[in-house]
Amino acid sequence: MTTDDAVRALRARTALVPDVGVILGTGLGRLADDIRVEASVPYAEIPGFVSSTVETHAGRLLLGTLEGRRIAAMQGRFHAYEGYTLAQVTWPVRVLRALGAETLIVSNACGGMQPLWDPGDLVLLADHLNLLGDNPLVGPNDDAAGPRFPDMSRAYDDGLRALARAVALERGIVLREGVYVAVTGPSLETRGEYRMLRLLGADVVGMSTVPEVIVARQLGMRVLGLSIITDRCLPDALEPASVERIIATARAAEPALAALVRGVLARSN
Repeated sequence: MTTDDAVRALRARTALVPDVGVILGTGLGRLADDIRVEASVPYAEIPGFVSSTVETHAGRLLLGTLEGRRIAAMQGRFHAYEGYTLAQVTWPVRVLRALGAETLIVSNACGGMQPLWDPGDLVLLADHLNLLGDNPLVGPNDDAAGPRFPDMSRAYDDGLRALARAVALERGIVLREGVYVAVTGPSLETRGEYRMLRLLGADVVGMSTVPEVIVARQLGMRVLGLSIITDRCLPDALEPASVERIIATARAAEPALAALVRGVLARSN
């Protein structure tokens, strides 16, 4: 199976060639409501896509337009904790690039480890730490797709980050900036683990995003990463986490995230 198989299946639904790929994470589906959709394709009907088992992930690829840009938006992603390999997790990014997308906007819900940052705040990703114990580029490399050893010194695009800061300032959106660390999960972290992650230089923690960013950069895509802080992860004041509260916090922050992404799309035309 190749990305060509997936592209043919999607081209049978629409001739739209996306400029931008968007990955909508937990509780971040509001942006999908703003898209003028030309085709909505269940993952089960796209060669190579696996099934999302997370209840808040719809499992569809939307192709359409938003703020004058042609986009392909994933409603839901895949995770290592679901039992998938990182090759399976990142296959959709390869398909988005093969469809024509040159930019990837990736969003997620995360735990905040900075004491002055609040649940509901948005975080602009400046860098990341990969603590998944694996890398999606392990194995044979397709030199035609990208280099064996892609440079990651600018994983998150400076120009897109500057646009995001400008949009947030104009619209009065609280936008933090920091380092995201990816862990395998699905258990949440212990007090000791949060202390370790802070010592390593992380500001927020989650269980996704990094594999997709690595593959996107190998493929030469520009990347913008955005997180919603859904809970405080402060080891000396740690409270039991509730999945329901995490999802509710993410959903309450959806309008701000959607406004930020729309503003970036409009300015990057």
